[in-house]
Amino acid sequence: MPTLIPKLTTWRADLPASIVVALVALPLCLGVALASGAPLFAGIISGIVGGIAVGLFSKSPLSVSGPAAGLTVIVLTAIESMPSYQMFLMAVVLSGILQICFSLTRAGILSEFVPSSVITGMLAAIGLILILKQIPHAVGFDREAEGIFEFTTANGINTFSRIFESLSAAVTPGAILIASVSLAFLFWWDGAKPKDGPLRFVPGPLVVVLIGIFGNMLLGAVKPDWQLQATHLVQVPITQTLSQFPSLFTFPDFSGITMGIVWSSAVTLAIVASLESLLSVKAVDEIDPRRRSTDKNWELMAQGGGNILSGLIGGLPVTSVIVRSSANVDAKAESKLSTILHGFWLLVSVALIPAVLNLIPLSALAAVLIATGYKLTKPKLYTERFKQGWTQFIPFVVTVAAILFTDLLEGIVIGLAVGFVFVVARNFRTAITFACDDEDCLVRARRNLYFIHKYELQKSLAKVPDNANLLIDLSSTSYVDLDNVDIINAFIKGAQYRGITVLIRGDLAMRTVKLINAPQTEVRFA
Repeated sequence: MPTLIPKLTTWRADLPASIVVALVALPLCLGVALASGAPLFAGIISGIVGGIAVGLFSKSPLSVSGPAAGLTVIVLTAIESMPSYQMFLMAVVLSGILQICFSLTRAGILSEFVPSSVITGMLAAIGLILILKQIPHAVGFDREAEGIFEFTTANGINTFSRIFESLSAAVTPGAILIASVSLAFLFWWDGAKPKDGPLRFVPGPLVVVLIGIFGNMLLGAVKPDWQLQATHLVQVPITQTLSQFPSLFTFPDFSGITMGIVWSSAVTLAIVASLESLLSVKAVDEIDPRRRSTDKNWELMAQGGGNILSGLIGGLPVTSVIVRSSANVDAKAESKLSTILHGFWLLVSVALIPAVLNLIPLSALAAVLIATGYKLTKPKLYTERFKQGWTQFIPFVVTVAAILFTDLLEGIVIGLAVGFVFVVARNFRTAITFACDDEDCLVRARRNLYFIHKYELQKSLAKVPDNANLLIDLSSTSYVDLDNVDIINAFIKGAQYRGITVLIRGDLAMRTVKLINAPQTEVRFA
């Protein structure tokens, strides 16, 4: 069992990174809660739990957990179908228990079979979605909640029609000005940020938030009609006193534990949340500069524990989420201390300074998310995949398009289907070489032999003439499927009637061929 207390030696990198992640997480937590039909504070709770609780238990050094956009439709349906929100919380608790059961069956290993082209396609698609979804917020068109990643929303409006609507409507000059200045600063800061000195610890997104807050105040003083009003600002629930803060938490109702709708929702949440977490953690491992590998089964355990706690205190389901995780990587975090601290900042800020949070313009946060999205979907990523060949490029592009035009989970399923088609196609390429020079023949396996190579092996062995000297070369293999073993054994057994001498070469020879003393034929091992 890993230690729950993270090392503090990396605090210089993790502290500023945690602030960046908290700023990215705040609007997403609120937006996912709004889109899910849950209380706004429920999104904050799951962000806090995902940061502190899951961060403590997880072995992933850079993954960040919280409420997920991929679960909004499932959560909304579940909440609407249950007698109360408290009963939905019970389903969240049960889903966490099921995730722990998944981890005990070692289901996390399934994520290791996802092709890298699909993982990078997922990252690039998320980047595109971030950019496209934040354009309306950058121009002050805030009708759609943050954290909505589906191409087509419930009211029939899609991503592109929303952008067109936002640009054709009366745009908000103050929002455009703040977003433009913020974006210009972020891209400039990436290149101008000093490598040493105290300024290297200053996170760009924090400066952008200050630009947004004070810039909006300045607009109120010099051009009041451009100043952003409450509808264009973050809206965190506020209590009058700190003693009232605990009243924002809600507790589950276990009286309906025998209801079918509760269990069906719990199973659905557990499966989808586990899938999204495993894929996100896998993706984070891919972009980790140190290429560390996370124990996926333990991650399911940590996510399950997080969902139990989140459900017990009124939060939404949590998963590992790629937007916050990629922001964490981009902010140069080095350990899970950044994840834990980001949850702590969310807790402290909503408890002590919610009024200050409600001064942050959504257009400033939109600039942060657009810059994050660009780094996930740089043109260089597409050219690199293209240079790797069609077998890598096509699954990558299909995954990007599928996620962009459907939603995260449907797009990944489509990408996986296409990716596996190419995997199978690669394995259908010629795996066996056959050659004959008079009576000397060679059947050579160029790589491992699986069941899909049965026909090719049979076809090659059928070409061997009578009275030949045959070399079956398995030296390039580390695995031969049992079906192919049976084919080789059957050929050796029949060789006695055709006067064929068989020589088998390779480390697998003794383990592969069962029949070594067939009458009237000679079988030798090289």
